[in-house]
Amino acid sequence: MRPPVRGLALDPQTRCAHWASPLDIIAIKMRCCGTYYACFDCHAALAGHEAAVWPAAEWAQPAILCGACGSELSVHAYLACDSRCPSCGAGFNPGCHKHRHLYFATD
Repeated sequence: MRPPVRGLALDPQTRCAHWASPLDIIAIKMRCCGTYYACFDCHAALAGHEAAVWPAAEWAQPAILCGACGSELSVHAYLACDSRCPSCGAGFNPGCHKHRHLYFATD
């Protein structure tokens, strides 16, 4: 069963009011609350608390949801997937790497 995802103007593949291109089909489980959100801005609008990033020591945890097939990926798997779901092959937005610091600890 697919975990619930929160977001503004959410579509069935996890696109939201902020990110709605054909490739914007991932949701991120926020480290602070363990809830999947379509994006950082949706979390800011709906959660009622500050976001926390995933520390590198916890990157083996499932934290990314493919909006196409519902597969959960660890942070490690997501960062290594070359912007494509390893389960169904759906393409992810390669520009998301510019926002990694909002979700994952960086060096």
